[in-house]
Amino acid sequence: MSKVINPVYDVAVIGAGIVGSAIARQLGEYNLNVVLVDSRSDVGDGTSKANTAILHTGFDAKPGTLESRLVSRGYTLLSEYAKATGIPVEPTGAILVAWDKEQLDVLPSLKKKAEENGYKKTEIVDEAYVYHHVPDLGPGVLGGLTVPGESIICTWTTNLALATEAVLRGVELKLGHKITSVEKGLSHTTLKSDAGEIQAKLIINAAGLGGDYIDQMFGYDRFHITPRRGELIVYDKQARPLVKKIVLPVPTALGKGVLVSPTIYGNVMLGPTAEDLGDRSATGTSESGFEFLLSKGEKLMPKLLQEEVTATYAGLRAASDYPDYLIDLDETQKYMVVGGIRSTGLTSGIAIGEYVDEILSKSSVIKLEKKAKLPPPPHMPNIGESFLRPYQDQARIKADPAYGKVVCFCERVTAGEIRDVFESPIPPSTLDGLRRRTRAQNGRCQGFFCGAEVKEIFDCKGSNVPKPEEVSSKKVAR
Repeated sequence: MSKVINPVYDVAVIGAGIVGSAIARQLGEYNLNVVLVDSRSDVGDGTSKANTAILHTGFDAKPGTLESRLVSRGYTLLSEYAKATGIPVEPTGAILVAWDKEQLDVLPSLKKKAEENGYKKTEIVDEAYVYHHVPDLGPGVLGGLTVPGESIICTWTTNLALATEAVLRGVELKLGHKITSVEKGLSHTTLKSDAGEIQAKLIINAAGLGGDYIDQMFGYDRFHITPRRGELIVYDKQARPLVKKIVLPVPTALGKGVLVSPTIYGNVMLGPTAEDLGDRSATGTSESGFEFLLSKGEKLMPKLLQEEVTATYAGLRAASDYPDYLIDLDETQKYMVVGGIRSTGLTSGIAIGEYVDEILSKSSVIKLEKKAKLPPPPHMPNIGESFLRPYQDQARIKADPAYGKVVCFCERVTAGEIRDVFESPIPPSTLDGLRRRTRAQNGRCQGFFCGAEVKEIFDCKGSNVPKPEEVSSKKVAR
């Protein structure tokens, strides 16, 4: 039997979350052999899948930081990209609410900070204005700060769109490869994983929660990640009329605090908590977190607590002890770190890809030569509630009756939509992956009624899908 010789890639990007996928998409513009590597069985299955899903203006970032610059730039880039690819976005606007005199006194400084960040549309408003726009808030509001540009977005579709476009541009995707060590050679670095070796001339570390571990493999000790658990409660769609805008708290040292926000899927979300943990896999919810959110919700919006809860979930944010984004190129080792990105990476991801491109273009580590032609960006299936869904589209149903056959009745997901995701460049390999692509089993019953049928379709369609570690061996051209 002949020995399999692993290719030497020009670039290996570690981490297929929003940031890593955006970087891979950007590098896909060049005549480079790029591989996107992730330890999970799907793209966006780590930090990127569980956040508050807000497209941020960057009004409250620390002025003068790299984060401020890239969030501001990313807001523009992602807004444009969403229009081009069909990522659902709703420009709801936000109101930052002051509940006591101390918070009220902070509003002028927050307005000034927003202006220093280049966002000049905030306004300080009185309690009457706040209650007019969010009448179901609890008693005690003293005033607020409007942020009209804040929007809600689908983080799942964003990540999938970026990764899909990277693949369409020729980037190879290797899932199920957890990097365990690195071996540096004269011409390239070998990434050793539990699913085999990957060799590349340039390594870009966008590993999120594991970013500091990868950085240490290259001899550094410059930032450390603390997994910060954020638990959220998702309320039924009947609660949506209560919350037409994002209701933000005055930020604290731990983060943006507990908010009430509509979601792109028609629900209402309360959270998140902010609990620093030692376990980087602790994504389970807790009784204490649930009680904390209910106590906050009782003050913020008592009527919300009378509504049905659809789901509770938790995500881990990569809280870093480095005070800013850490994006740095080591030309000697041909290694680049993109770490400490936090939850703002949803908004800034495309700008981070652009910034990485700028750094590489000014260095001598790799030759960047533009491809003569790029494929058009993918058009993503809509799973946003305020846009035309397949079950509502009579012309689409007439052309293909599968779009009229509802499988998941809570979320109105059709057989046609489920079929389509298995024919996409990055099909799901798990039921959770299917859920993030279609909303199937994501509604009030959480799959109690549709679960068996969805699983039957998944088992049938999924049997033709390569295992995660095998997806990497297939270049997708569509």
